[in-house]
Amino acid sequence: MEAMVLEALKTPLVPRSRPTPRPGPGEILVEVRACGVCRTDLHVVDGELSNPVVPITPGHEVVGRIAELGEGVAELTLGQRVGIPWLGRTCGVCSYCRSRRENLCDAPVFTGYTRDGGFATHLLADARFAFPLPEQGDDVADAPLLCAGLIGWRSLVKAGEARRLGLYGFGAAAHIIAQVAVWQGREVYAFVRHGDDASAAFARRLGAAWAGASDEAPPEPLDAAIIYAPVGDLVPLALAAVRKGGRVVCAGIHMSDIPAFRYDLLWMERELVSVANLTRQDGLDFFRVVREAAIKTTTKAYPLARANDALDDLRHGRFEGAAVLTP
Repeated sequence: MEAMVLEALKTPLVPRSRPTPRPGPGEILVEVRACGVCRTDLHVVDGELSNPVVPITPGHEVVGRIAELGEGVAELTLGQRVGIPWLGRTCGVCSYCRSRRENLCDAPVFTGYTRDGGFATHLLADARFAFPLPEQGDDVADAPLLCAGLIGWRSLVKAGEARRLGLYGFGAAAHIIAQVAVWQGREVYAFVRHGDDASAAFARRLGAAWAGASDEAPPEPLDAAIIYAPVGDLVPLALAAVRKGGRVVCAGIHMSDIPAFRYDLLWMERELVSVANLTRQDGLDFFRVVREAAIKTTTKAYPLARANDALDDLRHGRFEGAAVLTP
């Protein structure tokens, strides 16, 4: 197998040839057909997450085919099309797992962070955490759904029944969730970097009722806002944009420090909450909505060997939607 490997934090990925692994009990070997490039991959490469495992093969938005079944795997079949997400395994016994909050598991395993991921031709995965995908789907188009879509969905659910919804940072997750929110009958207000007219136009094409710079006030107070950009400075701006009783959801795994802000931005029962990881139920719920709402992703494909270019283009916002590697 071939893989793009992070051998030291804050260094470029390097191509490596390795023996193709064999699945153990309860595992599957997946032949990767496409792997999305997520902002979390940038956080892994840049050393911004705690307790990194290196060397590591990043990538957790994986679409592929099952090449081999490990002992005891009965619910999946050889050759089946599957998606492999960020949450790679949970302990199943901690209080969070036992209360259906496996996203908060005390001893989780994460694809592309604590076990090798999909920036490769093959990867091993826990069969219980693989999502069966429709046979007729497009591999490149579906890859961003495995994290940008899933975390976007969890953040949307966390935002509640908000009719006026603000999305801060219009990248991979926001361009998917904007479509879901519009399909649900919500008004979407898109906030982009100052001067980023292309992203604002992209948001309007996907149904946003308004698009403007992150430091602009929306034309109407928001019922809720979701922050996808990893920028702590956006938190007080979002709090100022939501109405009394409104909610601000921080959707990223990493964010720069939140600056001090006046208490009256939080007062009047405004709420500031975060989203962590995902559950398998999130996947079941989200993929049903994807089919019903006919969600379309916007992608830019790169060959596996250009993984570093894809990461750099993501870092500098050089494309609309999501980058996807194709082995």
